[in-house]
Amino acid sequence: MENIMRHVDFAPLYRSTVGFDRLFSLLDSQTLADNGQTYPPYNIERTGENAYRVTLAVAGFGDEELSIEARENVLTVKGEKAESQESETFETLYRGIAGRAFERRFQLAEYVEVKGAALKNGLLHIDLVRVIPEAMKPRRIAITTADNVNEKQIEANAA
Repeated sequence: MENIMRHVDFAPLYRSTVGFDRLFSLLDSQTLADNGQTYPPYNIERTGENAYRVTLAVAGFGDEELSIEARENVLTVKGEKAESQESETFETLYRGIAGRAFERRFQLAEYVEVKGAALKNGLLHIDLVRVIPEAMKPRRIAITTADNVNEKQIEANAA
C-alpha cells in the first residue's frame, strides 16, 4: 500500500483555473516526502466550528527554549535546548529523553490566526481561530416583488 502514486500533475488545472496556483503549489509540496521527520510528535484538533488546536509533545523544553512564529500563512515552531549545567556535575549513562533542536512548520489556511499558546505538562498547545472578514461572510439579499418595482415599458419605433 505504500507504493501509492505520490505525484499528481496539476497542469490541466492550471490551464482552466485562475487564482488557485498557491493551492496547487501547496498540494504539490505536501505530496513530497517530509524526510522522515517525526520529532516532536504532534496532534491537530478541531475544537470548534472555526477553532483549531495544534499540540506538540515537547517534554524537557521550557517556554524560554521554544519560539512560535506565524508569517504568511505558515506557523513555525522551533525548539532549541540551552546548554545544561548539569552535565558538569554528573555523567549521563543513557539519554532516552530527546532534547535535540527541532523546527516544525504548519501551513495555515487563509484567515487563520494564532489565538494563543500554552505549555502544560510537556505539551505545547497552540490555539488557532479562523477569522472571516465581514466582506467574506454570506449576506442576506432582500427580494422585492414586482408590485414594488417601477415598471417601465420601452416602445420600439417601427421602421
